[in-house]
Parts: sequence; structure tokens; C-alpha cells
Amino acid sequence: MRRRSFLAGVTAAGVLGAGRVFADMPSSLLDKARRLAATPYIPQRTPLPPPFAGLSYDAYRGIRPIPGRAAMLPLGKDFSVDLLPPGLFFPDPVRIDRDSGSGPQEIVFSTDLFSFQDRYFDTIPDSAPGAGFSGLRLRHPLNAPDRLDEVLVVQGASYFRAIGQAMVYGLSARAVAIGTGGPDPEEFPRFTHLRLHAPQSGTVSLEGVIDSPSLAGHIQMTLRPGADTVMDISCTLMPRRDIADIGVAPLTSMYLKGPLRAAVSDDFRPRVHDSDLLWIENGAGERIWRPISNPAQVETSSFVDTNPASFGLFQTARAFADFEDTEARYHDRPNAVVQPKSAWGRGAVVLVEIPTGDEFMDNIVAFWRPEAPLAAHSEHRFDYSLRWTRAAAGSDRDARVLQSRSGREHDQPGTRRYVIDITGEASGRVLDITAEGVVEITGVSLFDLPEQRGTRMTFLLNPQDRDAVDLRLVVRELSADRRDLVWLHRWTRARDGGV
Repeated sequence: MRRRSFLAGVTAAGVLGAGRVFADMPSSLLDKARRLAATPYIPQRTPLPPPFAGLSYDAYRGIRPIPGRAAMLPLGKDFSVDLLPPGLFFPDPVRIDRDSGSGPQEIVFSTDLFSFQDRYFDTIPDSAPGAGFSGLRLRHPLNAPDRLDEVLVVQGASYFRAIGQAMVYGLSARAVAIGTGGPDPEEFPRFTHLRLHAPQSGTVSLEGVIDSPSLAGHIQMTLRPGADTVMDISCTLMPRRDIADIGVAPLTSMYLKGPLRAAVSDDFRPRVHDSDLLWIENGAGERIWRPISNPAQVETSSFVDTNPASFGLFQTARAFADFEDTEARYHDRPNAVVQPKSAWGRGAVVLVEIPTGDEFMDNIVAFWRPEAPLAAHSEHRFDYSLRWTRAAAGSDRDARVLQSRSGREHDQPGTRRYVIDITGEASGRVLDITAEGVVEITGVSLFDLPEQRGTRMTFLLNPQDRDAVDLRLVVRELSADRRDLVWLHRWTRARDGGV
């Protein structure tokens, strides 16, 4: 899905004042999802009517909320909501209602909730049959008490993304993924119904109904904005068929270039990415650091586990000089960390890396995949927290990876040098490197960096005749009060042109 800074720049919304109570509205959206799952899937997509059909990016941005009717509509004392119009990448209607304590009210969609810039729109019809809101945006005094900043956007399929203080939008989350990285086309379940609940004690709750050919589902999200914005999520999935390629708690990001593969893009910026690290704390207590890259072909990596403690996508570089981009502000983009609240059993954290030639395509996905397929006509609930944060991966008492680099060793054809910097001193550590298959690893060293900048580990890889090599580097701590650090990487011949 193409997006980048698109959602942040859209200024369009709906109105809460036009709501009405429906006698047939279900008491619970979870009940509605269960009824959907018990029936065959009915496609709901119809061609968008004028004036929302065939819009360019600029024309879509030319749809403006009418002051006092559609923008920053109050939702309790500390929140407001914008409702987003259809068009461009967002054709599917989403029913939105609000429950302020006396029962849910649907917000009725109408063209007269918006103004349309004359340069893009000649005439505006009085109605647009079949059109509806495409999602919503929540605001909160996040960075200043007198300003309502954006804190959450829910728009497009089952995508949503949030930010905390001093952040700009970056990676996204989804309610569920199906077929990501597989041989068949990916299926994108979508929100068909969203419901806002009255805020309580600085939090706000949002429910959603999910529907697709393969499943129906329900998600409950409780949002607590702050320095870190934390979401408590319960996602209930009800398959219509057996699903082996499910993705639970999926995170979606972008990686174009960085020091592991800088030559992929001829660009003035040293780095271009929303995230550069998959970090896992597995059920055995290992801390796994897996740098992200932009591959030459689709790469899928599975990290088998039982009851993972957490996993997330991180932006490890935090200085402006790391990116040199004044507009995109990649150094201010959040990390997102999934922490299960119950035992998820046996399965794998899956990382999918997809080739991209620009920064406008989300090409990185990470999610949990249960070992056993989800059976048709069953029900599965996954409870977890999702934290949007700038905090670094790992804990202060354990070593952290500062950067990972690689490049050709020019005086040794067919050989590639890797350089990994971590926090702490070299003394009291032992380096262990393993690789699948018959390869040559030489020049292994571990030493202190100048000016107490940490420890540098470096080695040379000669893959010989192999097309792919999975590397595992373990920094073994001799001190009993520090945990080992595990660094993983997949080298491929297609990606690095032979080395």
C-alpha cells in the first residue's frame, strides 16, 4: 500500500452532529462480527460516485472540512475526531458511530460536510450514493495543552498508526494480515464499521469490525496518549476457511537504504527508512537483533518461538545527521512494540522484506504466525499492547546494537566485511559467529572504539558458491548479570551482486 506522509497531509473530515440512533444496531460489534463470520462473504466494493471518483492526490487534498462542522469535533474533554472522506486510495465505505453513554449513534455521511476546491471540482452533487467515510483521525493535546495534535489515524483496509510526543507518523499497524510474502496475492481484510466510545481518565476506546473473503473479526483498541502512546488491543479472528498464512499483530514499515546496503539508491541522504531493525525478546529470554534491508528479491525470515515476550520494528538512528532530511524527519519516526498479554503458544515471528526502488512503498512487514492454522468456523482472541515510542530496543543493563554496516573487501575479491557496533566495553565478552553451510568467515575481531563509544565487532564473509547465507553472531557476556546479545543477518548473492 502506498502512503508515506500522505495521511498526515490530508485535511478532510466528517461531522458528529448529524447522528441518529438505529433500533437494529447490535449491542456489540463483536456480536456483529460473529454473525458475519457465520455467513458467506459478500463483496461491498462498488465504484465511487462523483465527486469522489477518479481523484488525483492534489484533488483529494482539495476536499476540505467545513469550519465548525467537520474538523476537530469534540470527543469528551481531551479528544477530538476528524472523519475522513473517500477517494484516491480509499474507496471503501466505513460506517462510523459514536457512543457517548446513551447508546451508539451513526454519523451520516453527506457531501455537504465538505468544501471542494474549485480548481479540481466543477460541480458537487447533492448526494453520493454508495460513498461513505474512509476512516477517522483522533486528536489530543499531545505536545502542548492548548493544541490538539493528531495522535491516531485509522484509514485504508485495517491499517492504523499512532504517535507519541515529539514524533511524526512513520510505520503502521494492521488488525490482521493474510498471505503476506506468500506465492499468492495478499488478502487485505478491511474495517467495515468503527465505533468510538466516550473517553475515560485520559484514554479513549475504539471498536472495529473486520471483514474479508477468508475471515471476519473484531478489534477493541484503548488508546493512552503520552510521551509514549500505548494501545491495549484485543483482536478476535473468526475464519471462514482454514488459514495457515495468518499474520497476527502485523507491523508495516519502509526501508529504502542504509549502511547495510547504501548503493541501492543514488540519493543525497545517508539513510532513508522508517525502521531499520526487527527486535525480538523470545520466550527463552534471548534478545534478538535483526537489521532490516532492502533485498533484491522477496525475503521471508521466520524466528521460531514459543510464547514470545515482545517484538517490534525500531528506528535506531535518532540524529538529524543520520538522515539529513528536513521534510520527512525520519529521525523523529516512532518504534512500535508488540507485547502479548497472554501465552500465544508455538509459532514464529515472521519478517518479510520486499524490494523497492523508492521510499513511497511500504516494503517491510513483521507479525506473529501461530504454528497451527486457524481452523474454519473457530474463534481466536489475541490480547496485546502496542507501544509507539522513541525508546531504544532492549534494557539499559544489556548491550544494544548501535549500528550495522557492510561493504566489499576490495583487496579480497568475493569477500564482504561486516562491522557491528554495540554499547559497552570489549572486555568480558566473547564473540561467536556461525553460518549455515560451507562458507569462509575470517578476520573476526572485537575491540573498544575510541572515546568510549562502545565495542566494534568485525569479520569477513566469503560465501564461496552459496547464493544465500544466514549469519548468527552471539556476543557472550562473561558477567552473570548481563544477557547475551544475538545479531542475525541474511546475505544473498542477488542483493549484493556476488559479494
